[in-house]
Amino acid sequence: MTAAVDEVIPNMKSRLDPIVEKHRGKRGIAIPLLADVQKEVGYVAREAVEYVGEKLSISPAELFGVATFYAMFRFQPQGKYVVRLCRGTACHVQGSARVLDQLERSLGVHDGETTKDLMFTLQCVACLGCCSLAPVMMVNDEVHGRLTPEKAVQVLQRGVAP
Repeated sequence: MTAAVDEVIPNMKSRLDPIVEKHRGKRGIAIPLLADVQKEVGYVAREAVEYVGEKLSISPAELFGVATFYAMFRFQPQGKYVVRLCRGTACHVQGSARVLDQLERSLGVHDGETTKDLMFTLQCVACLGCCSLAPVMMVNDEVHGRLTPEKAVQVLQRGVAP
């Protein structure tokens, strides 16, 4: 075994081995393999890709080439709460820039970043398709509209309150 495989955390190996077996002997598996790794680990971790690649005789470079091409793959862990703020035209006109500023200050992260405690990931998106609710954000699968900067922070505080 190579050092990369040895670096995989033992409990990660037990989680990845069923994925390896599911895809063993199949062709054209890069996308579903990476999707399964991301679903299991939470993101496309370097160690996980190197492990499954070695087990399936697929170059990690080939797998990373596929993963970096598709926007569906993440290379960093995401927070428990993924906050997607719409930056489309209607939301912009209705003040989403102010909402973004307040969220960044409140969370201590910028667009595309995750808080150190892995509670929140902040993502700006082109459009959420809820223009009549502008400005709008989604927290995981919940839509929150007609936001003010203060209301956006309150939504996040309610989401994590016991």
